[in-house]
Amino acid sequence: MSPRVNLDKEAILKIAADIADRDGLEAVTIATLAKKLNIKSPSLYNHFDGMNDLRVHMAIYGMNELYNSLINATIGVAGEEAIHCFAEAYITFARSHHGLYDAITQISLEKDERLQVAGDKTVELVSRVLGTYKINKEEEIHIVRGLRSMLHGFASIEKNGGFGLPVDTDESLRNMVDIYLLGIQKYRNTEI
Repeated sequence: MSPRVNLDKEAILKIAADIADRDGLEAVTIATLAKKLNIKSPSLYNHFDGMNDLRVHMAIYGMNELYNSLINATIGVAGEEAIHCFAEAYITFARSHHGLYDAITQISLEKDERLQVAGDKTVELVSRVLGTYKINKEEEIHIVRGLRSMLHGFASIEKNGGFGLPVDTDESLRNMVDIYLLGIQKYRNTEI
């Protein structure tokens, strides 16, 4: 094997994400990654402190990729339309990058400050999207947690083949978000 020129952390993570998306997160090992990169396994230790460090970096990479998808989907839209665009982008990312999505969801944000920073960007984006609702910070946290839980649950059930009925899942997603938005409106109306 000849050494690969211009091999940096970002390039390695992109290849790791491709392997994860194609074959599953468990398929990403130091050995399989080195083979795909046409390098010797020890060369990867110049970039990562082992498998756990690689997984943390994959999660950060994934969070940044997800954030980019979400920001692109919500630029120029507001209110309910922005929340629908956010939800559709989130689910599209989970569908297209199921291995990378697993990397994001299987690493605890509390274990690494870099993960927390990457995750906070997405939370801040949701806060901006929810800005038209004029809710206080504590209410916002509950609403953000609800949206995240709802979307993650949808993505996980869909990935595991749990939506077996012959009904369009995109329509189910739209309906779910509409019902969620009605819940926010009802909650706000009872608080006023």
